[in-house]
Amino acid sequence: MTDSQILVSVGKDTSALDELRAYIDARRAADTMVSNFEAFEREARRKFAAAEAEFVAEELARFDVDVPAVEVDGVPHRRVLRCSQTYMTAAGPLSIERTLYSTRQDGERAVCAMEIRAGVVEGYFTPLAAQNAAWAVAHLTPGECEELFTRFGGMCPSKASLDRLPKALSARWEADRLDFEKRLRDKETVPREAVTVAVSLDGVLVPMKDGRSQEKRAATRAKGKVAKGPAGYNEASCATLTYYDGAGVLLQTLRIARMPESGKLTLKASLALELAMALARRPDLRVVGIADGAKDNWAYLGTLPDGRKGYQIVDFFHAAEHLAEAMVIVHGEGTVRFTVEFEKYRHILRHDTVGVEKVIRHLRYLVGLHPRSRKLLNVLKYFRHHRHRMRYASFARRHLPIGSGIVEAACKTLVSQRLKRSGMRWRHDGGQAILTLRALEQSNRFDLAWRMLAATYVHEVKLPDNIVDIASRRPR
Repeated sequence: MTDSQILVSVGKDTSALDELRAYIDARRAADTMVSNFEAFEREARRKFAAAEAEFVAEELARFDVDVPAVEVDGVPHRRVLRCSQTYMTAAGPLSIERTLYSTRQDGERAVCAMEIRAGVVEGYFTPLAAQNAAWAVAHLTPGECEELFTRFGGMCPSKASLDRLPKALSARWEADRLDFEKRLRDKETVPREAVTVAVSLDGVLVPMKDGRSQEKRAATRAKGKVAKGPAGYNEASCATLTYYDGAGVLLQTLRIARMPESGKLTLKASLALELAMALARRPDLRVVGIADGAKDNWAYLGTLPDGRKGYQIVDFFHAAEHLAEAMVIVHGEGTVRFTVEFEKYRHILRHDTVGVEKVIRHLRYLVGLHPRSRKLLNVLKYFRHHRHRMRYASFARRHLPIGSGIVEAACKTLVSQRLKRSGMRWRHDGGQAILTLRALEQSNRFDLAWRMLAATYVHEVKLPDNIVDIASRRPR
């Protein structure tokens, strides 16, 4: 807590609101301007925040219950202690005296009726403060958030509390994730103008604390090979579900991200449920599966609806990269011949109705000229295998997306920009906590998801019929 922040306590002799009123009256009565306007702004903000926190503290204290016994969600609890506790509000920290209750059973933690009635998050953050902190830490590191809040004034959570919060929220989310996601889907609608829904998935390497980098490098050296590359990295996965109108204009995108998992099973299951919801509401939608040439991606996308309304498309830019690889092998990188040939066949692939067939025919000719080139043969096999997914001129005429830039951008903005900063290493739970919050925010689901999550911190507290609430009668 800095000099610009005050710990507000309920029941103290001096009222922050009275101090604020006196300060306002003094300034309004003054005949001269302040000597330092920045200092004036800081002092005014500090006093307003202190008055706000005091007002919030008084209201929070109303949620307290001070009786011999209560029922929490139907379970009897007896009073064990009354003491003060500091809480973080959106206006700043405050201290409140409250009563704790327990079932008196071994291993059971005491509960605070005030906290669970008001929905205090993790025993420290008020709901709005927790929402603000969760949103901030989804974008910035805990250290950066701590400095940001300190500079802005008002709430001032520590780096440690900002680090713990998303992990605690994620644990609650993951425990009931399927229900949360279903409730989110139930609240949403498919854009009225939507004609096409495109489904895509991709992966991105993230640095892991338990990535066994030293073991992997040692094993590589034991084989007599040079140990290099991202040995301590594992692949996180991203998926997008995007709606387009009849002219191919993007309308809305849902983003999903998961930390490394064998087979991307959780990501694929979530994506399948999202698509099923879209088609249940709009069975007329054309479905497009779009990705690079990775076998695992197409093994999944190949299960999507096909026939009249289904399309599979290899990302055009990945196809062009493979074409460029072939031209480099034959003509040399950066040569005039390479540039001419690559641009020629790239244009054919993109705009010619039978472009992929012409490219395959040319690659077959080049393989004949260079029969010992394994890489060139692999490029030819790539185009042959995906030829039905590379009819770009036909796809474009139908106003279908031919690039997977949406999911590649998700890999960058969802994962890389937050999890791949210099020196960062992640465990699965910590990384997923951040990815969940970022995916919700980038999918315009954050506020709705927060209301669902915050509701889990609220519990019913009942007083037995023969009990009187002392706290409610205590003068404030």
